[in-house]
Amino acid sequence: MARRITRISNYLTLSRRPTLPIWLDIAWRVLFVLALISAAVAVHWFDRTGLQDSYDGDVSFYDVIYFTMISITTTGYGDIAPVTEQARMFDALLVTPIRIFVVLLFLGTAYNFVFKRTWDRWRMKIIQSNLHDHIVIAGFGTSGKEAVNELIARGINPEEIVVVDTSDDALTEAEKLGCAVINGDATRDGVLMDVKISRARSMIVSAGRDDTSILIVLTARHLAYHLPISVSVRASDNEMLARQAGATTVINPVSFAGLLLAGSSEGAKISDYINDLASATGRVKLVQRSVGEDEVGLSMQDIAKDGLGVRIYRDNNAYGFWEAEAMQLEAGDVIVVIVPVPEADPKPAKDAPDKKAGEAE
Repeated sequence: MARRITRISNYLTLSRRPTLPIWLDIAWRVLFVLALISAAVAVHWFDRTGLQDSYDGDVSFYDVIYFTMISITTTGYGDIAPVTEQARMFDALLVTPIRIFVVLLFLGTAYNFVFKRTWDRWRMKIIQSNLHDHIVIAGFGTSGKEAVNELIARGINPEEIVVVDTSDDALTEAEKLGCAVINGDATRDGVLMDVKISRARSMIVSAGRDDTSILIVLTARHLAYHLPISVSVRASDNEMLARQAGATTVINPVSFAGLLLAGSSEGAKISDYINDLASATGRVKLVQRSVGEDEVGLSMQDIAKDGLGVRIYRDNNAYGFWEAEAMQLEAGDVIVVIVPVPEADPKPAKDAPDKKAGEAE
């Protein structure tokens, strides 16, 4: 993956993607360390009378460089030592902080560019090996975030969800929910291969732009021809393009919102019930399943004892519960049933009239 899989943050901070290439970042750190060492060498040279060389008694420029480097990288060997108060105070107050800073800077560089990358690659391989029957979310904007929250509310383990996005802020939110994340472009084959798209259970695409979402669908479809893909598009003209790209389900949030608004004009309870069906926190939910072998030949009413059967899908055709096809189920049929949610508490209607008004009616 292009970025670490898991990170935990207990505080909020402003951040920005680094603009410097790796080689330039390392070069800047090396130059900064050399500048600090040069400053220490210069001060020691101008104050060389405060140093004493036990070898020959003479402190040359090379002796100053040697003493400075030994003082910064170690505690010194004692062959050259500061003897005046001024030289000792300089070593105590300036050289010692420089030594600590240089060590921390080199340790931080080694961690960022060596140990951390090795650790991240190892963790990525571990997570990838466990990615089976997972759900890939391409785009963690408003719709993608709502989809993840709804999946978790429906009982999906967050560890079974992989979020792909290019926004660090979005990935941080997804990580807080417990999801695996990757910072990358979902239109790239390599990124989708990193999240093991061929072993995924399903994919949800909500990139924010129709053209990007359709391109993601195309990329995912040629990598996993069997994968169920749901995509969100905003323009009705792009719905057919999304289906041609390989999307299994195309959702137009603008059109759906219009349907809810139109339905609410006929009665507020209609949109309320639709929201109840779509949400995992509602009192009822929609269940899609295949007809079992023992159910072949029965009617919709005979098999939906725990709920209400509303639709049959047969040979890519949809039939309602009132049609003749619903009177006798066949092998391979897919049915949609409305079932109650036992643990759901009754919710008061949002615009329910008070008791007196109900009695008056």
